[in-house]
Amino acid sequence: MTQANGVWEKRSARTALMLTQRQMQRLTKAHAMLFGLGGVGSYAAEALARAGVGKITLVDADAVAESNCNRQLCALSSTLGKKKVDVVLARLMDINPEADINGVQAFYLPDSPVEIPEDVTVVLDAIDTVSAKIHLTHTCWQRKLPIVSCMGMGNRFDPTQIRIGDLFATSGDPLCRIMRKELRKCGVGQLKCVYSVEPPFIRKDNGKPGEERPVTGSLPYVPSVGGLYLAYEAIRMILE
Repeated sequence: MTQANGVWEKRSARTALMLTQRQMQRLTKAHAMLFGLGGVGSYAAEALARAGVGKITLVDADAVAESNCNRQLCALSSTLGKKKVDVVLARLMDINPEADINGVQAFYLPDSPVEIPEDVTVVLDAIDTVSAKIHLTHTCWQRKLPIVSCMGMGNRFDPTQIRIGDLFATSGDPLCRIMRKELRKCGVGQLKCVYSVEPPFIRKDNGKPGEERPVTGSLPYVPSVGGLYLAYEAIRMILE
């Protein structure tokens, strides 16, 4: 990331009032890798860029759909059908043109994981697929690479019930329960995560005949807050 034209120095002036010069430099030199650009991930990406993280790698293979418009930062009438990676990358470069931002159009899956570069400082998990979350967490655990993972934000009403903590100290969240069980099998003993203590709301008439599972409901202010919490914890890891 170059500071030659001083654009970001001016745009980050308010941030500099909150952080030390050393902390600002740590942000500039950091490389955050974010998996998933949906309701959670799109807001996390924005916060990383606006905070001044110097290098960001975005990973997602989805295109923007109309059903995304109620909660995803990248979803607009003008972006329908476009790849989320391309939309978010362009937006982040518009925020901080001095940042080094890269996009990877791929899904992270256990059978086809996306490579995590050696210079990555912190990993952010905003993936929906449980098997992928487990594999990504285990990979970071083996590499001693800091990771923060977001649990289920769908089917919730109240953003004030979102918390940050150790996965193995959570209770009540069905996804957390599955993650704890499977990660123990892998030997993982700790995972910083964003989760909600609010029980998920399930409509009895949700879903359509023939569907494997009901559609997850969402509101704009729950996954977005989850994404901002995800970015906050990642930035805290960078600064500390």
